[in-house]
Amino acid sequence: MKVTDLDFDFPEELIATTPQRPSRVMWVDPTEGPQEISIQDLLMRIPAGDILVINNTRVLKRRVFSGDVEILFLKQLNATDWEVLFPSKKLKVGSTLELPMGLTMSLLEKGRPQKVRLNQEVAESYFQKVAELPLPPYIQKARQQRHTVNSDESWYQTAWASQPGSFAAPTASLHFSGQDIETLRSKGVKVCEITLHVGLGTFLPVTADDLDEHDMHEEYVEVPAEVWQAVQQAKESKARVWSLGTTTTRSLESAAAGLLQGSPQEGFRGFTKLLIQPGFEFKIVNYLLTNFHQPQSTLLALVAGFSSLEKVKACYQWAVERKFRLFSYGDLSCWARKE
Repeated sequence: MKVTDLDFDFPEELIATTPQRPSRVMWVDPTEGPQEISIQDLLMRIPAGDILVINNTRVLKRRVFSGDVEILFLKQLNATDWEVLFPSKKLKVGSTLELPMGLTMSLLEKGRPQKVRLNQEVAESYFQKVAELPLPPYIQKARQQRHTVNSDESWYQTAWASQPGSFAAPTASLHFSGQDIETLRSKGVKVCEITLHVGLGTFLPVTADDLDEHDMHEEYVEVPAEVWQAVQQAKESKARVWSLGTTTTRSLESAAAGLLQGSPQEGFRGFTKLLIQPGFEFKIVNYLLTNFHQPQSTLLALVAGFSSLEKVKACYQWAVERKFRLFSYGDLSCWARKE
């Protein structure tokens, strides 16, 4: 698939800079055109006996500013050395930057990501005091404001975020409250939690002309044994699996494709580089709940793989014409796979 096949036009004002509650929902049936339903309508459409799988990852506060320079701390290599992402083009190896609370950072190695050394070890408490959540750059641009606002602390975490490790939120989950999940459980829907930590690749554009040539970023996944067994029981009983987000979809389909370590008895874990696009054979997910994604993105390719490129582009045009709000803080779409 050509990356340019994943283009679509939209006015900039449709980029959501804050959440809107309740969200609007575009429902897409495989044999019909799109329609708008409410979140409550959606909850009613998930019947007892079906499974909803959600991602319990928690977004890390790792965005630190040195004056106007924004540094994303990605991975700790030892006590003082880190992999980071920041604009280092004009800096030489050995250059230093001043960080909050008296820290200094020296550039050890350029690249993507860069390697740096701090003048002392920092604990999680340091980032809680001085760092910000890594909001998508397009939200910063649309707001004309690089720093987060106080409300982002709650807006950009899911109601069930419990496992720290992500550099972006699983944004489909932002549309639902803990009460929504309890409502589903009370009527007999089995809600299961997996973990996928959203990685560096979410910030990087697709640079290849063809998706087949794209070096997909890897992300850490855990699918507990009890979740996998519940999913398999649902498939055997003809119940359906609803996946809340592309991250959850990628986790389940990676386990089904044998890309993770482990077994059905002990669960699956590991890093996945699964790239889903048209032609992919889904083995687990029947319904995909997800946000509206950016043009030329691997996330949009996943949705096109779940439905079809033609249908996705037509439905996106329908949504844009009706002024649905786009991307991380935007509205929700729900796609049913043809059985």
